[in-house]
Amino acid sequence: MKEVAITSGRMNHGVDPLLHAWGWEIPLYLFLGGLVAGILFFSAFFYLRHRENVFTAAIKVAPLYTPVFLAIGLAALFLDLSHKLYFWRLYTTIRWESPMSWGAWTLLFIFPLSVIWAAFWVKDVYPNWDWKFPIIEKTIAWLAQFKKWFAWSLILFSGILGMYTGILLSAFNARPFWNTSILGPLFLVSGLSTGAAFILLISRSEQERHRFSQIDSFLIGTELFLIIHMFMGFLASTSVQIHAAEMFLGGPYTAIFWTFVVGIGLLLPLLIEIMELRGVTVPAVIPAMLVLFGGLMLRFVVVDAGQSSRWLYKFMEQLVF
Repeated sequence: MKEVAITSGRMNHGVDPLLHAWGWEIPLYLFLGGLVAGILFFSAFFYLRHRENVFTAAIKVAPLYTPVFLAIGLAALFLDLSHKLYFWRLYTTIRWESPMSWGAWTLLFIFPLSVIWAAFWVKDVYPNWDWKFPIIEKTIAWLAQFKKWFAWSLILFSGILGMYTGILLSAFNARPFWNTSILGPLFLVSGLSTGAAFILLISRSEQERHRFSQIDSFLIGTELFLIIHMFMGFLASTSVQIHAAEMFLGGPYTAIFWTFVVGIGLLLPLLIEIMELRGVTVPAVIPAMLVLFGGLMLRFVVVDAGQSSRWLYKFMEQLVF
């Protein structure tokens, strides 16, 4: 007779770390946060390069959407909170070692900055716009004196916003798939890529589209490199991280990740953008929408897979004769 005794913490209810606590709200917030970071970065960067009349969509038009996108993302984040009335406690302290603290304070600064930056360009995009109250127009005119400093601030905070979301996930040591330093740079590059794709989507300038196709192609290539590097790191690491990688290499997330994120969201738009740069006429809306779709799917897959990954329990076999 052979008897197998299994020793596991899973015998205790509620101890098993396989727990999906985050739903659609967090991936949506991560996607919109990255998108806003990308748009604001390119707007501020090319403004400092004095390209207002060349890259109009990037500098003037796209930023008008950022307060709305960020508000939707924050609303989704608020819906996810278990104790909604106590969110203000995040702002009673600063913890330099906490990605959550960095994110909370970054959002506190970047939201009003995005509103002010958008207000700078409203009259350029809509010449007949009426602010109704003269004090608003006077305040915007006064703040416009410091537009250069606002641009530098946006570059700083958009970089933090784009990267902190990945760092936030990587700080969860109990989730092997999240516990990698690649997530921060990956989410930053993905956010910049979706920002460039959104500018491609709304731009009406052939020169601007050409430049942002070049930028997005480079960012997609970088994103693919980071994804490959991430899995190489997993496979060369501990058994739990090898198991986390195997969820995407023949496991339950294989089809959705390599088809929707890598195939449709990265490789296909990269191929289309390369064709476009070589003179093949392709509607810019196609690669732009594919990149945005891929960026959204990346967040959903990473958040869900991270919650599914876990530290494996060791089993002990006993032979009883």
